[in-house]
Amino acid sequence: MSHVAAIAPEPRRGPAIWRTPLRKITLRRLFGGGRLADAGRLPRYIASAALGAAAIWAPITGYLGTAPLSYTSELSLILPGSGASATVNLADIGQASSYANSAFASNSISPTETYKRLLGADRILAAAADSLGQDLRGMGRPRVDLVDQTGLIRVQMTGPSPEGARARAEAVLGAFFSEIDALRADERDVRETGGLNAIEDYRMSVAQTRDTIAALQRETGLVSFDQYERLVAANDALRARVETLAFTVAQRAAAVDALSAALGIAPAQAALTLKLYADADYTAMLDEIAAQTALLAEADAHFGARHPKVTAARAAVAAGEKAAEALAMRITGLDAASAGQLDLAAPGARADLLAQLVREDAAWRGTRIEHAAMSARLANETGRLARLAPAAARLEDMQRDFAVAEAVFASAIARRQSSKSDIYASYPLVQVLENPSLPDRPTSPNRKLALAAGIAGTLMMLMGLSLGWIRLALITRLLTMPSERKP
Repeated sequence: MSHVAAIAPEPRRGPAIWRTPLRKITLRRLFGGGRLADAGRLPRYIASAALGAAAIWAPITGYLGTAPLSYTSELSLILPGSGASATVNLADIGQASSYANSAFASNSISPTETYKRLLGADRILAAAADSLGQDLRGMGRPRVDLVDQTGLIRVQMTGPSPEGARARAEAVLGAFFSEIDALRADERDVRETGGLNAIEDYRMSVAQTRDTIAALQRETGLVSFDQYERLVAANDALRARVETLAFTVAQRAAAVDALSAALGIAPAQAALTLKLYADADYTAMLDEIAAQTALLAEADAHFGARHPKVTAARAAVAAGEKAAEALAMRITGLDAASAGQLDLAAPGARADLLAQLVREDAAWRGTRIEHAAMSARLANETGRLARLAPAAARLEDMQRDFAVAEAVFASAIARRQSSKSDIYASYPLVQVLENPSLPDRPTSPNRKLALAAGIAGTLMMLMGLSLGWIRLALITRLLTMPSERKP
């Protein structure tokens, strides 16, 4: 009887990815990697990820948990300039100046560097610490940065709280300005010297010259030599105007004579004639005379000289002319003899010439009157300038002497008072561009930066592990790419 061995059924297993047997780790497997579906590598990668995450986040967590909070208050200073001088410029004379060479004018010395060292000086920090009632060691030192190619100075001061940081920055700023003011006052006291007697003599000379000039101005009414030059220029312009008016008078007189000769009538009679032409009754009467004259010409052409129509027409024309002459005498106010000299022709192109004659005559008369007035004014101004010429020359000399005396006086004052007026000569002006700020978040430790660094490190670690997982597929793909491109 044969025995048949019973075969136990194979236990059911999970998916194929979990049935992959563990393989021995070799150098080729270490550097080349395994298959993408090889789940046997998964525990090692999980362990590596855990160790990497612990190595990344452990120091970050410890730093954030133990580091004390620190706040930074910032302020900015600016130096507008460092030069200083006092100068009095006098036209055509020269200049009197007082210039104090700045200690920072040399290219080898930078005022911003000097102020940087002064901001970090022990006496500045000691004064700031005393104002806050703190110890100098616990005060800390400011961080001073210079902005290249500018006059900006940035100062940062740290503190345990936002208010404390700002208070420290304000204390340092106040101590810095107090020290600067003390240095400038000391320099002013050292530079200020005598010279009061010389300045008083200069002042007396200036006052005496000014009084003499004022007396001459009251006497002549001439304020300055420039005024005399303007009067001379105005007189020359007036002389040129008189000469121009004389030429214009002669020109317009010739035009009036030419028109009067051409028309055979004087300008006054031409004006009266135009007055007649402006009367409606007179022009209507002229039109009636013209109509009767036309009838007379027509009757004379058909009939004899004694024909009744010719005689009636001639009588009508004579009556119209007589009536027109009477109306002209009444309008113009002339007698019969003078009215007979008027141009009683019908208005037309001749009327324009008469109007031009009247206009030319009026312009000639007005220009002649203007020329006479300007000539009289020119004579008066010429005589006045002749009387003012000596006084103007004397006034110019006195004003020049006054300008020189005033320049010397101003120069002496500038030399004596340079230490007072040029207080920024050795220590340039510095201004607060930005007041100490109140920080709204701590600058140390920087939680956001630490968290961002931890997250970035974690992502890079995971990316490296992912590349390690698929490195075999990538290497295989790179090795097979040339063969796939062959035809």
